[in-house]
Amino acid sequence: MKRGVTVWFTGLPCSGKTTIADRVYKILESKGYEVERLDGDIVRQHLSKDLGFTAEDRRKNLERVSFVASLLTKHGVITLCTFVSPYNSVRKMIREIIGENFLLVYVKCPLEVCIERDVKGMYKKALRGEIKNFTGIDDPFEEPENPDLVVETDKEEVEESVRKVLKLLVDKGYVGEEVLEEVCR
Repeated sequence: MKRGVTVWFTGLPCSGKTTIADRVYKILESKGYEVERLDGDIVRQHLSKDLGFTAEDRRKNLERVSFVASLLTKHGVITLCTFVSPYNSVRKMIREIIGENFLLVYVKCPLEVCIERDVKGMYKKALRGEIKNFTGIDDPFEEPENPDLVVETDKEEVEESVRKVLKLLVDKGYVGEEVLEEVCR
């Protein structure tokens, strides 16, 4: 029987969570794995459009997402979640909801680099005070305690980060080594 897993990518906005998860998704899908993507921007449009960005609203949003991810995982789907999820207490709640088939990937990147990468201009708006509760500006990001993997997107190429995530999935027995062929070329 196939084993589902939730791979939860956490990090500052513009750290590279979505870029890495999208590439992992394409590789897993091309190898025939059942895989799903849950992304912060998309989920907020459909599942949590009633919520803002206060600490409590963020917690509620992530509680909803965790429930969906737990169902997918229980049914053998590899679920890739890309959410800032800035607080350790909330990440602990997420792990408890999803259970043992949960892997936390910290997409580490300095704030200055994230600001440079910001094509939407969200950091600029936050720095001008136009956006409140923006992680990294006027709301904290707590470095994860004991993540399963850390990728440093200011120091490594996307393919290196992708390979590390795939290797983690191989090492934990969720996928076969054939997935590594795609990033070895």
